[in-house]
Amino acid sequence: MPRLRHFFLLLFTALLMLPVLSLLGAWLPGDGTGAQAGAILRQMAATVLPDYIVTTLWLCVLVTLGVIIVGLSTAAAVTLFDFPGRRFFEWALLLPLAMPAYVVAYAYTDFLQYSGPLQTWLREATGLQGRVFPEIRNPAGAAWVLTFALYPYVYLLARTALAERASHLMEAARLLGASLSRRILEVALPLARPAVAAGVALALMETLADFGVVSYFGVQTFTAGIYKAWLAMDNRVAAAQLATLLLGLVVLLLWLEHRSRRRLRFVSARLGLPSGAEARPLPLRGKAMLAAWAVCALPLLMGFVAPVLFMFRPLVADWSVLPWDRLLAWAGNSMRLGLLAAVLAVGLALLLAFALRRLPDLLTRAVVWLAGLGYAVPGAVVVVGLLLPVGWVQATWPQAGAAYWITATSLGLVWAYLVRFVAVALHSVQSGYSRIPASLDDSARMLGSGAWGLLSRVHWPLLRRSAMAALLLVFVDVMKELPATLVLRPFNSDTLAVVAYQLARDERLGEAALPSLALVLVGLIPVLLLSRTLRHKNG
Repeated sequence: MPRLRHFFLLLFTALLMLPVLSLLGAWLPGDGTGAQAGAILRQMAATVLPDYIVTTLWLCVLVTLGVIIVGLSTAAAVTLFDFPGRRFFEWALLLPLAMPAYVVAYAYTDFLQYSGPLQTWLREATGLQGRVFPEIRNPAGAAWVLTFALYPYVYLLARTALAERASHLMEAARLLGASLSRRILEVALPLARPAVAAGVALALMETLADFGVVSYFGVQTFTAGIYKAWLAMDNRVAAAQLATLLLGLVVLLLWLEHRSRRRLRFVSARLGLPSGAEARPLPLRGKAMLAAWAVCALPLLMGFVAPVLFMFRPLVADWSVLPWDRLLAWAGNSMRLGLLAAVLAVGLALLLAFALRRLPDLLTRAVVWLAGLGYAVPGAVVVVGLLLPVGWVQATWPQAGAAYWITATSLGLVWAYLVRFVAVALHSVQSGYSRIPASLDDSARMLGSGAWGLLSRVHWPLLRRSAMAALLLVFVDVMKELPATLVLRPFNSDTLAVVAYQLARDERLGEAALPSLALVLVGLIPVLLLSRTLRHKNG
């Protein structure tokens, strides 16, 4: 029985590692591709590679500064201070998580472009001719969009760190006579630094994986270069090399994030504060209250309210010409793929978590660790890593029809989804398992329960809520996923994300608003559930 279990674990590891292994294999000698690798890399180094590196790093620097400033300032405002509306901002600042970054990009472009309502009104009001507002389709504009779409990662982690540890330490510092500025700079911010670093790492992984924003804005990052090399130039070796370099950046970020997480170790004592010296947020009045409102309202306005309003404008203006008849088909394809991938991902996560609980040996821990890395692998890397071995199998055994099964059916797409999103389900299921005491397993074994009985009759009733949360999270992630869906989707099975991207790319921004708003409505579900959970914890 253990051998059979290990066999399935090894098979699962191979499926997860195939994208990475195939990328590394493209550099090796064989069928002539490995010999070309050096020449292609030198050619890219002399032409496009410096631009990809500089643009990607510059975009990461801008997003890093943006999410730190916005995320940390909002977390400090709602945690350390008390003002009217604080309870509302605590959960409302998470709403930009429901907005796919490429949807925000389409909304701002439609409003700020030369023919958009803002510039048209300014020209009429001022009498000026030509462009009266800077062009948003550049690296700075992409950083602006990604900052307000991704700052909740930093906000959520920093808010948790400040709420759990900073309040009582700041109260102790106040009793010792420290000023407010000194308490914030020398007590609160150093405590939040590891959480901020972890949030920045998550935001940067999303930035490196982004395709919709950079492609639509014409920003030449690694992700855009991968698709250009594969689809435009038909050069799979160049695409594999760019994907490998991008994967290297992601691995570096994972290492930095893991290092920051190891530092999240604090003593949760009350520090012997006198009775009655409860740590309460500092009340704000007057100008300080207005400043707190501005700090919290600006990210919410820029990241959620304004993009939604911008998308409603073309809906109202072109209500009769919108593709309402096709919306149902697009939504049906998205929901079908989302439900299929979510059910499979949750099933695999349950089996992995159960195997780790029953037999926590080195192999099981390694497989679970690899599954946890999948979410960090960009969709572009997964696509190239899957299509490379498919091309080799198709060239070697044409009668096998490997290309048909991967590209003309949903098999390849669901495979890519599982590589990326099993990690999301696994995190939720493992969180549920952490609340189940091991003594229940011992009692079930003493009563003669086998492995299947233990999972179905003991663990599953206790894991049902965690599994449903995992199902919902994977479903929403699949609905919003763009890079892998764009390349691997079967013929005549467009999804909401693909249609929104294609319509926006063709400058049909009014029509793109309809599928974009549908994605936002779907994304609101887990965000509202997360907000409700956080309110219960704080209450």
